[in-house]
Amino acid sequence: MIRKIIKIDEEKCNGCGACASACHEGAIDMVNGKAKLMRENYCDGLGDCLPACPTGAISFEEREAPAYDEAAVLAAKKAAQEAPKPCGCPGSQARVLHREVQNSVTEAVCPVSQLAQWPVQIKLVPPTAPYFSGAKLLIAADCTAYAYANFHNEFMRGHVTLIGCPKLDDVDYSEKLTEIIRLNDIQSVTIVRMEVPCCGGLEYAAKQALQASGKFIPWNVVTISTNGIILD
Repeated sequence: MIRKIIKIDEEKCNGCGACASACHEGAIDMVNGKAKLMRENYCDGLGDCLPACPTGAISFEEREAPAYDEAAVLAAKKAAQEAPKPCGCPGSQARVLHREVQNSVTEAVCPVSQLAQWPVQIKLVPPTAPYFSGAKLLIAADCTAYAYANFHNEFMRGHVTLIGCPKLDDVDYSEKLTEIIRLNDIQSVTIVRMEVPCCGGLEYAAKQALQASGKFIPWNVVTISTNGIILD
């Protein structure tokens, strides 16, 4: 049918996410930092998202589109309400980050981030996030990426990265890590810590989680010195 529906200009979109929050029907998602109309049958054409956009990236158009499906919207809202949520912060929303393949010359001039998912904090990651399926897990102390210059390419590439600091976070990481390993098909675990004594808590938590999971998974520990050298 021909009907009024929203149109999003990706070039104008600044990725703020205000429209996705304003869309009560859940028709808009944030994909790779841009707003996208993902479910046309969820868009009622009333335009609650228009005034929320600070860059004027959203407008109306009339075109062929599926009819607004109120029943589907209500069912999706009910499912979302019943689903467990780690917290209400948008920064904790689990998502996979897609990276464009770069050639070696480009990476040498401008290194590319190897972060494959969000969030990265151990405290925030949902244990059943889809990116854990078949993942190689990197459990790293917060400071390691700052101390070791080539951290992204040598450790994060091809891994799901989880970070934490046992000195700053008043929490037992082993419980969350055990749940992640137990519930998912984790292929390997690499623990990267600093040489300072307080980092021993992160290594201990990871080892405890591996043992408590009841699984036999290849693992190793890498220690970084405070001047950025791999010690073992």
